[in-house]
Amino acid sequence: MHDTLPLLVQTDFPPIRRERLAILQANLGYRCNQSCRHCHVAASPRRSEEMAWETMELLLRFAEQQGIASLDLTGGAPELNPHFRRLVVAARALGVKVIDRCNLTILNEPGQEDLAGFLAAHAVEIVASLPCYLEENVDLQRGDGVFQASLAGLRQLNDLGYGLPNRGLTLNLVYNPLGPDLPPEQSALEAAYKEQLLTRYGIVFNHLYALANMPIRRFGSTLLARDAFHDYMRLLKSAHRHDNLPGVMCRTTISVDWRGFVYDCDFNQMLGLPLGDSARPVHLSELLERDIAGRVIRVADHCYGCTAGQGSSCGGALKAETREATCTNS
Repeated sequence: MHDTLPLLVQTDFPPIRRERLAILQANLGYRCNQSCRHCHVAASPRRSEEMAWETMELLLRFAEQQGIASLDLTGGAPELNPHFRRLVVAARALGVKVIDRCNLTILNEPGQEDLAGFLAAHAVEIVASLPCYLEENVDLQRGDGVFQASLAGLRQLNDLGYGLPNRGLTLNLVYNPLGPDLPPEQSALEAAYKEQLLTRYGIVFNHLYALANMPIRRFGSTLLARDAFHDYMRLLKSAHRHDNLPGVMCRTTISVDWRGFVYDCDFNQMLGLPLGDSARPVHLSELLERDIAGRVIRVADHCYGCTAGQGSSCGGALKAETREATCTNS
């Protein structure tokens, strides 16, 4: 895999600082039942890294001490961690909202037949990746049969009340471009997704998040192999909007890897860039009872992926734009 870090560390991205923490994002491991070509963590069924329960206990302690509102669980497929359900139950007992970054196909894996029911029983908010409403595009990006398996997962969730009005079970979908392009305008694309999924398959959901692909790990390596890396970076920089800076996710979120080390965001975690201006990796145990508001955020050229165009964050676009909205771009 080609490493893009040497091409990103020298940057003119504007300096930014932290605000009060609201979201604790934790990567529970890199094992996944899929190997998507855009995956910025290079997850796959062959990966074995996973967070231990002792580290999860530290997450819970930190969340309680810091008054964290949301615990955002990512992977890989976070549900494949053997302690996933125990962590969910413990976090909900603290009154913390739990978000599960779910790939949908995991709901149909052997041994996970009751997973959807578990998530509903604990009112876990689901953020589910579905890069298009067209089967051919999803299978191209994520593998043959993934679209149909994703539909099966969505139907399970709808049957439990996810995505339906007044049920208190939130189901949000995530769109990523198929290639080195900026995402279409989010609200218009959301309307297209809702119409297409309802009319074609009878599926409903709450919101769509349109996210830019980051020029790191598997996607960055693909860009380098196709001699498209520098063109993509020029696209991101030319579309930078300074008014997106106040809303970037790293201001109110920290990312914790499977070993318990802390980063300014999930992308910095994948690049191995230590928290803030630290010269070494920082462990979550070092931040207990510490207020990191006002601390400098470590930036590099990939940060332009969060401020280009309408902006991009774990919660979707930062600003509205007026552009054509379709998931058929290549």
